[in-house]
Amino acid sequence: MTQSPVRFAILGFGHHAIRRLLPAFPKCEHSTLSGMWRRDHAAALANCADYKIPHCFATREELCSSPDVDVVFITSPDAMHRDDTLLALRHGKAVLCEKPLAMSATQAEEMNAAANAAGLLFGVAQNFRYNRSLEWMRQQITAGLIGRPQLARAEYCYPATNSARKWIIDATLAYGGPIGDVGVHCIDALRFVLGEDVISVDTLARKDASSGKVEAVASLQMEMTGDVFATVTTSARTPYRSLVEINGSDGVMTAEGGLTVDRPVEIVVRRAGEVVERVTVDNGDGYTRMLDSFAVALRGGSHFAATGEDGVHNMQALDAAIKSWRSGSRERL
Repeated sequence: MTQSPVRFAILGFGHHAIRRLLPAFPKCEHSTLSGMWRRDHAAALANCADYKIPHCFATREELCSSPDVDVVFITSPDAMHRDDTLLALRHGKAVLCEKPLAMSATQAEEMNAAANAAGLLFGVAQNFRYNRSLEWMRQQITAGLIGRPQLARAEYCYPATNSARKWIIDATLAYGGPIGDVGVHCIDALRFVLGEDVISVDTLARKDASSGKVEAVASLQMEMTGDVFATVTTSARTPYRSLVEINGSDGVMTAEGGLTVDRPVEIVVRRAGEVVERVTVDNGDGYTRMLDSFAVALRGGSHFAATGEDGVHNMQALDAAIKSWRSGSRERL
């Protein structure tokens, strides 16, 4: 007998939900959007009417306790992730939480421990793990296409001054500037494609007149397991760009736009400067695949790719990056 779809409710509904999640749910096979909550209830009522969302919850508690919700998808500002997650877990709900997972690794560890203690599924919405570009790179690196990885880099730049998410420069709500907002995607992408973890971080960063107490531009040098040296660069002041590149003992693999879901991505493999392979993939279904994977995992099926433990490790890397910026020294996780 066919199972009914897993019912998600979005807690902290905002720009990200409208731009990315609402288009993804109708394409899902195992997931459906059953409700939402946002602080501005009048806006929430309008959103539910506009997008035909069945349940418009008046409070966080009402959403988390609802029998019409199986999964709480937390998309609230970073500073609210801990309390929102713990509330959902207390009501027996599985939780998928946006990145960065928390305001510190300590908070992330508390959230993950609470989920483990309750026996509830807990994942991080590192959606790029469901991008076909990163999947292809991971598979080919594992198969030895470029030999043993030695150097890696990931870049994510965007013009934050044009962002609809005004809270991302508020240090009371956001973990940081682009380090926490998109640098975490770069860190996680490199961990995913390489199958390695971060050991230490050395950070250069700067603020500007528009960034408040958070950074505007940053460069992270990371030591990773597997004898890999990696660089993450991120800026909130340049046109959009993303890049993932891995240098191995036998070749180099480059994905220009490797983290985008908005257009096809070309991945090029070179040996001695000559192109030996070129593939084009489309990441447009990445959010749908993430949602369905979480739903299947909840029903006892396949493993969800971005676990609470992954979220904790990413937060440890972010904490080390920020600490290094402030201390001027390399910081170990």
